[in-house]
Amino acid sequence: MFFVLLILWLVLNGRITLELMIFGVILAALVTLFAVKVIGYSIEKEKTIYHNIPIYLLYVVNLISEIIKSTFAVMGVILSGEKPDPVIIEFDSGLDSRFKNVLLANSITLTPGTYTLFMRGNHFVVHCLKQEYSVGMGDASFIRILRRLK
Repeated sequence: MFFVLLILWLVLNGRITLELMIFGVILAALVTLFAVKVIGYSIEKEKTIYHNIPIYLLYVVNLISEIIKSTFAVMGVILSGEKPDPVIIEFDSGLDSRFKNVLLANSITLTPGTYTLFMRGNHFVVHCLKQEYSVGMGDASFIRILRRLK
Protein backbone atom coordinates (compact mmCIF):
# COMPACT_ATOMS: atom_id res chain seq x y z
CA MET A 1 0.00 0.00 0.00
CA PHE A 2 2.85 2.37 0.84
CA PHE A 3 4.40 2.06 -2.63
CA VAL A 4 1.06 2.39 -4.39
CA LEU A 5 0.34 5.59 -2.46
CA LEU A 6 3.81 6.96 -3.20
CA ILE A 7 3.48 6.24 -6.92
CA LEU A 8 0.01 7.81 -6.93
CA TRP A 9 1.47 10.91 -5.24
CA LEU A 10 4.21 11.22 -7.85
CA VAL A 11 1.85 10.65 -10.78
CA LEU A 12 -0.63 13.23 -9.53
CA ASN A 13 2.15 15.80 -8.99
CA GLY A 14 3.47 15.33 -12.50
CA ARG A 15 7.11 15.95 -11.64
CA ILE A 16 9.78 14.43 -9.44
CA THR A 17 11.85 16.61 -7.16
CA LEU A 18 13.64 15.85 -3.93
CA GLU A 19 11.13 17.94 -1.97
CA LEU A 20 8.14 16.10 -3.50
CA MET A 21 9.78 12.72 -2.90
CA ILE A 22 10.40 13.47 0.79
CA PHE A 23 6.92 14.88 1.26
CA GLY A 24 5.40 11.94 -0.64
CA VAL A 25 7.26 9.37 1.49
CA ILE A 26 6.05 11.06 4.68
CA LEU A 27 2.44 11.30 3.47
CA ALA A 28 2.37 7.73 2.16
CA ALA A 29 3.80 6.49 5.49
CA LEU A 30 1.21 8.45 7.48
CA VAL A 31 -1.71 7.21 5.37
CA THR A 32 -0.43 3.62 5.60
CA LEU A 33 -0.05 3.96 9.38
CA PHE A 34 -3.58 5.38 9.60
CA ALA A 35 -4.91 2.45 7.57
CA VAL A 36 -3.15 -0.05 9.85
CA LYS A 37 -4.30 1.55 13.11
CA VAL A 38 -7.82 2.73 12.28
CA ILE A 39 -9.14 0.73 9.34
CA GLY A 40 -7.51 -2.58 10.27
CA TYR A 41 -5.34 -2.85 7.17
CA SER A 42 -2.83 -5.68 7.34
CA ILE A 43 0.29 -6.22 5.29
CA GLU A 44 -0.29 -9.98 5.58
CA LYS A 45 -3.70 -9.56 3.93
CA GLU A 46 -2.07 -7.58 1.13
CA LYS A 47 0.55 -10.30 0.62
CA THR A 48 -2.25 -12.88 0.41
CA ILE A 49 -4.09 -10.80 -2.19
CA TYR A 50 -0.96 -10.43 -4.33
CA HIS A 51 -0.24 -14.15 -3.98
CA ASN A 52 -3.77 -14.99 -5.18
CA ILE A 53 -3.79 -12.71 -8.26
CA PRO A 54 -2.89 -15.54 -10.69
CA ILE A 55 -5.67 -17.69 -9.21
CA TYR A 56 -8.21 -14.85 -9.55
CA LEU A 57 -7.18 -14.37 -13.18
CA LEU A 58 -7.55 -18.11 -13.82
CA TYR A 59 -10.98 -17.97 -12.18
CA VAL A 60 -12.12 -15.07 -14.40
CA VAL A 61 -10.90 -16.86 -17.55
CA ASN A 62 -12.68 -20.05 -16.43
CA LEU A 63 -15.88 -18.10 -15.66
CA ILE A 64 -15.89 -16.47 -19.09
CA SER A 65 -15.25 -19.85 -20.72
CA GLU A 66 -18.12 -21.48 -18.80
CA ILE A 67 -20.47 -18.60 -19.62
CA ILE A 68 -19.69 -18.94 -23.34
CA LYS A 69 -20.14 -22.74 -23.31
CA SER A 70 -23.38 -22.48 -21.36
CA THR A 71 -24.70 -19.75 -23.62
CA PHE A 72 -24.34 -21.99 -26.66
CA ALA A 73 -25.90 -24.93 -24.80
CA VAL A 74 -28.95 -22.88 -23.77
CA MET A 75 -29.21 -21.40 -27.28
CA GLY A 76 -29.27 -24.96 -28.63
CA VAL A 77 -32.17 -25.80 -26.33
CA ILE A 78 -34.07 -22.67 -27.38
CA LEU A 79 -33.45 -23.03 -31.12
CA SER A 80 -34.20 -26.75 -31.24
CA GLY A 81 -37.59 -26.27 -29.62
CA GLU A 82 -36.63 -28.99 -27.17
CA LYS A 83 -38.61 -28.86 -23.95
CA PRO A 84 -36.26 -28.28 -21.00
CA ASP A 85 -36.38 -30.69 -18.09
CA PRO A 86 -35.59 -28.44 -15.09
CA VAL A 87 -34.18 -29.94 -11.93
CA ILE A 88 -33.25 -28.61 -8.51
CA ILE A 89 -30.13 -30.06 -6.94
CA GLU A 90 -28.39 -29.69 -3.58
CA PHE A 91 -24.69 -30.04 -2.89
CA ASP A 92 -21.99 -28.98 -0.46
CA SER A 93 -19.09 -27.03 -1.92
CA GLY A 94 -16.59 -27.85 0.81
CA LEU A 95 -15.22 -24.30 0.62
CA ASP A 96 -13.96 -22.83 3.86
CA SER A 97 -14.92 -19.14 3.66
CA ARG A 98 -18.04 -17.09 3.07
CA PHE A 99 -16.25 -15.08 0.38
CA LYS A 100 -15.49 -18.20 -1.67
CA ASN A 101 -19.04 -19.52 -1.29
CA VAL A 102 -20.61 -16.20 -2.32
CA LEU A 103 -18.26 -16.03 -5.32
CA LEU A 104 -19.31 -19.55 -6.29
CA ALA A 105 -23.02 -18.74 -5.88
CA ASN A 106 -22.70 -15.65 -8.07
CA SER A 107 -20.71 -17.57 -10.69
CA ILE A 108 -23.38 -20.27 -10.87
CA THR A 109 -26.05 -17.62 -11.33
CA LEU A 110 -24.03 -15.82 -14.03
CA THR A 111 -23.75 -19.04 -16.02
CA PRO A 112 -26.79 -19.45 -18.33
CA GLY A 113 -29.00 -22.42 -17.53
CA THR A 114 -28.23 -22.45 -13.80
CA TYR A 115 -29.39 -20.31 -10.92
CA THR A 116 -28.45 -20.38 -7.24
CA LEU A 117 -31.70 -20.50 -5.30
CA PHE A 118 -30.27 -20.78 -1.81
CA MET A 119 -26.92 -20.79 -0.05
CA ARG A 120 -26.27 -21.38 3.63
CA GLY A 121 -22.66 -21.85 4.64
CA ASN A 122 -21.27 -24.20 2.04
CA HIS A 123 -24.63 -25.82 1.24
CA PHE A 124 -26.15 -24.84 -2.12
CA VAL A 125 -29.53 -25.33 -3.75
CA VAL A 126 -29.28 -24.76 -7.51
CA HIS A 127 -31.91 -24.75 -10.27
CA CYS A 128 -30.68 -26.22 -13.56
CA LEU A 129 -32.52 -25.83 -16.85
CA LYS A 130 -31.72 -29.44 -17.81
CA GLN A 131 -30.69 -32.51 -15.85
CA GLU A 132 -27.38 -32.72 -17.71
CA TYR A 133 -26.38 -29.23 -16.48
CA SER A 134 -26.40 -30.53 -12.91
CA VAL A 135 -23.92 -33.36 -13.50
CA GLY A 136 -20.73 -32.75 -11.55
CA MET A 137 -21.96 -29.50 -10.00
CA GLY A 138 -20.47 -30.41 -6.61
CA ASP A 139 -16.99 -30.77 -8.13
CA ALA A 140 -17.12 -28.08 -10.80
CA SER A 141 -14.07 -26.26 -12.12
CA PHE A 142 -15.18 -23.20 -10.13
CA ILE A 143 -14.84 -25.10 -6.86
CA ARG A 144 -11.46 -26.62 -7.76
CA ILE A 145 -10.04 -23.17 -8.51
CA LEU A 146 -11.56 -21.56 -5.39
CA ARG A 147 -10.01 -24.27 -3.19
CA ARG A 148 -6.59 -23.02 -4.29
CA LEU A 149 -7.21 -19.54 -2.80
CA LYS A 150 -5.54 -18.85 0.51
